[in-house]
Parts: sequence; structure tokens; C-alpha cells
Amino acid sequence: MKINGFQKMTVLDYPTKVACTIFTAGCNLRCPFCHNASLVTHIDNSVSFDENEILAYLKKRTGILDGVCITGGEPLLQPDIENFISKTKELGYLVKLDTNGCYPDTLKNLLDKKLVDYVAMDIKNSKDKYALTVGIENFDISPIEKSIDILLNCDTDYEFRTTIVKQFHTVEDIQDIGVWIKGAKNYFLQNFVDSGDLICSDLSAVEKAELYNMQQKLNGCVQNCEIRGI
Repeated sequence: MKINGFQKMTVLDYPTKVACTIFTAGCNLRCPFCHNASLVTHIDNSVSFDENEILAYLKKRTGILDGVCITGGEPLLQPDIENFISKTKELGYLVKLDTNGCYPDTLKNLLDKKLVDYVAMDIKNSKDKYALTVGIENFDISPIEKSIDILLNCDTDYEFRTTIVKQFHTVEDIQDIGVWIKGAKNYFLQNFVDSGDLICSDLSAVEKAELYNMQQKLNGCVQNCEIRGI
């Protein structure tokens, strides 16, 4: 896999688990608020991690770490991701996958083979504003819809999440998302934070009061809605 980032330990990325995080390079989307632009629009190929070195590290940390988070970029772009996850599972680790939902067939294959234990899928915005939010004109949301359906009907733990940006999201947009993912187990609202590594500048978070209002509007749509990043 093309790995351009590696965090050796985290207690934040995998809910209730101590894990490490692997960052794959490359993404098919161009979300203006992406906080990992260095993994999307200006990949530094001089910064890379050998897959075998990471697996050797994981072997040494058996019994200390619970899981491995695979994020990006978009991990499902990696042609050998199944092979890498299989090797990780052989070492006894739980695997959390972050995805933008654009590759439902690959997602389903991993779930069917029980290679992923937790999925976090980004819902970028309401259907009508998806193309604007992902930075791609005439974006086809049908793969997103398929991935949502897969997760809503699978036995694997999952969450949906949306990064809330003042310039892109309204309360009405979040209500529309709630209807779209109705019945979802977990939906997280994440207030935008400027990482300093964005695709576009001059973006901002919403006020806390608006974030709480968005959360309240989701009552009856999802089983559990929580706010992150405040």
C-alpha cells in the first residue's frame, strides 16, 4: 500500500480502543475543507512507510495495541488493501476503516470477508449539495447511496460522520442527511477545525449553538447522534 503517514498510538481514532493509525495517500475527492491535503493534492512521495516495517511494528505491539485504523486520503483506492488488512488480522488486531463511501463493492467485499471490525463513513453533505461539497462538478452520488445501504444493513459496527463547515452546511442540510441515513446506529457531527493543511482557505466552524441545534433536529432519524470537536 502507499502509506504516507503512521501514528504509532492513538486513543482517539478507534472508539474505546488503543490503536495505531495508518494514513494512505491519494483520494478521488477534493473537499475544500479536507484536513489532510498533503495526502490528496500535494503528496510528498519522499515521505513514505514500508508496509513490512509497519507489520513488524504491529507484531511487536501485540497485546499492547487493540486495533489498527486505516484512513487517508481514501484507503479503498489502494489495490492491495485486502492483502494488507488480512496480514493485520492474522496478527490478532481489530481493524477500523475510514472511507468516503465511493467504493461500495470493495467495502462490501471486506465486510463479507470479516476483515473490518468498524467502519467510519463520511457523509459530506445533503444529496443536493454533495457535488459542491466534494469539489467535483456533476458528482455521481449513487456509490455513496450504495455504501450507506450496505452499512445500514450489515452486522459490522459502523458510524456515519459529517464535518460541519459554516460555508457548506445549514441546519436544513443536516436534517436532510438525517432522513437519508434514517435508522443509522451512530451519527457524529464534527465541527470544522483548521489543521493548517487544507485544500482551500477562509473556511470556518459554526457556532456551538448551531451545532447543538443540528443535533436536536436529528432526533427520531438516527439511534444515536453525538458531537465531536467542541
